[in-house]
Amino acid sequence: MIVTDEDFKVIDSAIEDVRKSGTKIRKTFAAYNESEGYDIAWEVSAAVEAFSSFSSRWSIEILSTLYIAGDRRFNEMRKLLTGISSRTLSDKLTHCAELGLVNRIVDEGPPIRVRYQLTEHGRNAGRLLSPLVAYMKIQKGRVVKEK
Repeated sequence: MIVTDEDFKVIDSAIEDVRKSGTKIRKTFAAYNESEGYDIAWEVSAAVEAFSSFSSRWSIEILSTLYIAGDRRFNEMRKLLTGISSRTLSDKLTHCAELGLVNRIVDEGPPIRVRYQLTEHGRNAGRLLSPLVAYMKIQKGRVVKEK
């Protein structure tokens, strides 16, 4: 994707803001560990825990689809997620619901319709992942400035 120089600067500035925020957050956490020495293991464990929600196959695809496309019914999700089986989609949606990322909404009928939507936690996670996704797209050359 080729973006204007102005838009590239906006994206790059937003990524830089996230980097600065990350530094502030780490320094704040570190201040609580100073009396005991800096606890690197705690930070690594916290990072692994934070990303574990997204590490299983299809979870990130489901969350991204709901974040970008909005609420979707099961078959709509299956069509958008090329290559996923119905069984896997059902299992992953259940897992995402257990993590508090997705709500299963039953709309009374007839016919009864079930749709899936991100919870506030899921939307916040999507917002927080957006800068990381933008950074990775730039690093991999998938987003570049126009010349």
